[in-house]
Amino acid sequence: IIHRVADTDANVLILGENGTGKELAARELHRRSRRAGEMFIAVDMGALSDTLFEDELFGHVRGAFTDAREDRAGRFELASRGTIFLDEIGNLSPALQSKLLAVLENRTVTRLGSGVARPFDVRLVCASNMPLYDMAERGTFRLDLLYRINTVVITIPPLRDRTGDIPLLAAHFLAVYGRKYRKPD
Repeated sequence: IIHRVADTDANVLILGENGTGKELAARELHRRSRRAGEMFIAVDMGALSDTLFEDELFGHVRGAFTDAREDRAGRFELASRGTIFLDEIGNLSPALQSKLLAVLENRTVTRLGSGVARPFDVRLVCASNMPLYDMAERGTFRLDLLYRINTVVITIPPLRDRTGDIPLLAAHFLAVYGRKYRKPD
């Protein structure tokens, strides 16, 4: 699926348990895309507090708040022409889901303290270990946001269901750490 969809600009939702390689899949999508020469910006949505959400994603202008000494672009602007990866999107509160949906629908951000909408052009890749479809049915995740982010869905099974990958992973990590610690093969 990654190989087939990488060269498109389709929004991709990657689902899977913690540790299944969702960010690796997102990076591979970017690496194989026409946007590969541009920025890949990863944002851990679970680590963003409600108060920092807009500043981190949309940026601010000088004077927007006490410590805003200069203009700063947010992650969407920084990723423009590249890929933005919103990891653990299921952790967003309903209020932040609404703000994100508006930005994705309009393809513009307005920095805090500014009235100027700034367009951006990103490939959107999202990931979650949460059951977003069940959450949408329960009303805890916006269905319209889910439809916006799930043009293509990639489900990554856990390693226990991919035991054939274990020898490949073992060889990879042996090589990586053998080089790092200067140990022969």
